[in-house]
Amino acid sequence: MITLGLTGSIGMGKSATASMFLEAGVPVYDADEAVHAIYAKGGSAVEPLRARFGDIIVDGAVSRDKLRAIVLSDPSALRDLEAIVHPLVGQSQLAFRETAAAADEPLMVLDIPLLFETGGDLRCDYTLVVTAPAEVQRARVLARQGMSEDEFEKILAKQMPDADKRARADFIVSTAFGFDFARTHVNAIIDLLSSMERPSE
Repeated sequence: MITLGLTGSIGMGKSATASMFLEAGVPVYDADEAVHAIYAKGGSAVEPLRARFGDIIVDGAVSRDKLRAIVLSDPSALRDLEAIVHPLVGQSQLAFRETAAAADEPLMVLDIPLLFETGGDLRCDYTLVVTAPAEVQRARVLARQGMSEDEFEKILAKQMPDADKRARADFIVSTAFGFDFARTHVNAIIDLLSSMERPSE
């Protein structure tokens, strides 16, 4: 089984591209969904995060807005958050990998926003970066409800520059020309990787 790490900066169309793999029948691990699950009421991150950050729990679940407001301006808080969350997400990713392997899937995708930043690419056979021009990215992100220019810049500062990601990627998919164009490239990547033997360790 080949593992493809999929990533892309905010507003590039990463989630839409991941959905294209799902639609084609490829199992996709969604790191954002995994975080949502552990932040939800009864989730494994709720009590550890309450202990570290205090009043960030609303109706039994972690308030991502409250948490974001703390960590965007405090590097030490971000490090503490990662130390709590990454091992918990890692457990869910391992379970996903084991399920895909047991099903004898030829290809699986790990959709991870900070793939390169966290070293997640080292656990993948190949990587794919979803990209778009900076002006397209900015327009998409600032169109989101509640997003400000200042918050957008802070998020960008936490992410590896798009050019650096593209330089490290095995595959690049552009969403600049629409998602039908991107889907053509996704299908070609699926056909290629599904026909290949897994690289030797």
